[in-house]
Amino acid sequence: MPPCRSRPPRPRTRAGSQLIDLGWASGNLDRSRNGERASAPRPAAPFRFLPRNGLRYGSRGAGAPVQTAQRNSLRLLQWMMAAALALPLALFVFASAMSWISTSEAADQEIQRTLDVAHEHALKVFETIDRGLAEVTEVVRGMGDADIGAREKSLHERLRQVAVALPQVKSVWVFDANGRALVNSLVQPAPDVDFSDRDYFRIHAQGDIGTYIGEVLTPRPPYQGSRFFSVGRRRNGDDGSFAGVIQVSVLPEYFENFYARIGREPGSFLALIRTDGAVLAHFPAVNRDVRFEPSGPLGRQIVANPEAGAMTIHSPADGIERRMRYQRLAGYPVYVSAGLETSVIQSRWMSTMAQHLIFGIPATALLFGLLALAFRRTQRLQEEALRRIEAEEALRHGQRLEALGQLTGGVAHDFNNLLTVIRASVDMLRRPDLPEPRRQRYIDAISNTVNRAAKLTNQLLAFARRQTLKPEVFDACQSVRTLSEMIATLIGARIEITAQVPDETCLVNADAGQFETAIINMAVNARDAMDGVGRLTIAVRAVDRLPSATSTPPNSPGHVAVSVTDTGVGIPQELFGRIFEPFYTTKEVGHGTGLGLSQVFGFAKQSGGEVTVTSEVGKGATFTLYLPRVVGGHGARAQRTEDAPAIDRTGASVLIVEDNAEVGKFAADTLTQLGCTCVLVDNATHALEELAVDADRFDLVFTDVVMPGMSGIELAEEIRRQRLDLPIVLASGYSQVLSQQGSGGFELLQKPYSAEQLARVLHKATRSRRLRRDQAPAG
Repeated sequence: MPPCRSRPPRPRTRAGSQLIDLGWASGNLDRSRNGERASAPRPAAPFRFLPRNGLRYGSRGAGAPVQTAQRNSLRLLQWMMAAALALPLALFVFASAMSWISTSEAADQEIQRTLDVAHEHALKVFETIDRGLAEVTEVVRGMGDADIGAREKSLHERLRQVAVALPQVKSVWVFDANGRALVNSLVQPAPDVDFSDRDYFRIHAQGDIGTYIGEVLTPRPPYQGSRFFSVGRRRNGDDGSFAGVIQVSVLPEYFENFYARIGREPGSFLALIRTDGAVLAHFPAVNRDVRFEPSGPLGRQIVANPEAGAMTIHSPADGIERRMRYQRLAGYPVYVSAGLETSVIQSRWMSTMAQHLIFGIPATALLFGLLALAFRRTQRLQEEALRRIEAEEALRHGQRLEALGQLTGGVAHDFNNLLTVIRASVDMLRRPDLPEPRRQRYIDAISNTVNRAAKLTNQLLAFARRQTLKPEVFDACQSVRTLSEMIATLIGARIEITAQVPDETCLVNADAGQFETAIINMAVNARDAMDGVGRLTIAVRAVDRLPSATSTPPNSPGHVAVSVTDTGVGIPQELFGRIFEPFYTTKEVGHGTGLGLSQVFGFAKQSGGEVTVTSEVGKGATFTLYLPRVVGGHGARAQRTEDAPAIDRTGASVLIVEDNAEVGKFAADTLTQLGCTCVLVDNATHALEELAVDADRFDLVFTDVVMPGMSGIELAEEIRRQRLDLPIVLASGYSQVLSQQGSGGFELLQKPYSAEQLARVLHKATRSRRLRRDQAPAG
């Protein structure tokens, strides 16, 4: 396809970063004086601005464009009125869907919590009953029917004690091989009643199956009382033959009473169900036998998921639809289930949406009413619009917002340019027939554009004095010597520049890049004050304390002062309080924005120093930047992260803490490709849990700074408090804490970061840990 060509630019002037069309012609208005029109027709004036009613005004000869603008305004209002109804409706539908998902998930979590409590309770109850059966088995072990009959009185008392100790148990029985009761905990002597037809007896007569849980039964005369279900074991003779059954009668109402206490929410449901579908206990209570058919929905679900599961089902007990979860008791043929009526879940959802409607309907009605009123008013203003020919003077109304308009316009302009490059490159990369060289070129374009966007963001943060500094120890003297050569080219040959730098080193702990920017800003400010002719002096010296300090702390290393002196016009004393304000400048419009000295001030304050100015009108000015001094065995300018070698494939184990799933996956994938083993968690709490299990399995912690709950800095401080020997790397796009307090001595990686930058900074951190371990004394 042919190469793209750009059209010749239209004549424009650039104010800051905002483009303003030129087209002012003061003589274009066809004016009349004393009721007389000018004899010669003049061309119509171009449109200058948008008045508050949204209509454009020009000369009287511009009637057609004015009417077109009026029709467009009315059409726009009509679309806005339609959108005032359609958009809230669409948002309400979307919010309804999200709310339903959230309500359903909350209901499932509530059901699961209830199920956990009921499951734990049932497991303890059946384990207690098993111990009771084991106790009775030991009591009658080795006794024949005759022996039991002979000792019936004492055995009755023993069984009664067992039943009294277990509130869930109604009675305890010992049967012979014919189904006759030898002894029980209810009465003594036991009536001569045949129980051989009961399911708990027949199942054990057929063979030894261990503990058996029977169906819910009604007491047989002469016994009376509540319904029960049995838990029994086979009683074997000395030769292993069937000698009878030991059985415990369990009260379903014991479970139902417990379920009533934990199922207080309206629509709650709990049940104890055998594996064949027979219901042993049910809440809300029912006075009849209930069974879930094996071929029904629950039976099919249990076959598919025998241990635990969830489903929506109509209960055979009352026909109510419920959302239900079930879980099997380990070692027992019983399921515990909990649920919630779907009508209750729907009621909760409708209650939530009703709250939205309470606010949404009046707000929508108000917005629609205001738009309707604006529509009618715009129609009435059509007749007045043509009589407001000389409304061009209203342009002055927006002069007070010019600075803000320049800033926002410039940011929007630059970001739109960057987004255009990224969008176009992505569109081209989607083409399947794209040659590899061009594909690589588009990838490089995206990477370079992202870097430019990150740089623009850093510039905005620097202007706002919210940038995250990267303090490092460097020699201010050497930095000034290097900058002097560049500044000489920047300020011009007519200005003499002198650098008064001592021979010894003056180490400071500050952001080297911001330091260089501050010196350049002060030099440019001095050049403008001298109007391009004069002498500029840059001096570096060590001072004991700041000018604003009343005393010097003991053992304080002091500060390094960097002064920039010019021979310009000077600054009046009354302006000293304003020269560091953002946007304040004494220069002509278009010759300065007032951001240079603001950057110097913000950098000094964030670095723990300050900036001062001394001046006399007509004799120049001196700006002095003070930064914290470093003394001792500190090396100047440690190796930067960008200069560190790429990470090697050492198989390091990294704990990644990132609440943004996409960013976390990118970091994990990148490190995995580099041979690392990664564990990704989404918050600091989970990270501490992973470290509590085994902190030694990790070589490094890579954490975001801004996260819900505990921040990344708080996590790093907690790891440091626990004295874990783990390097910590912080990652952040912007953090108020970082901009005010710094990174706390931890390694910091600015977002957006590339795969290469991530690899380098993690390698630097792990390498430092290895050096510390190698230098540590053995033993």
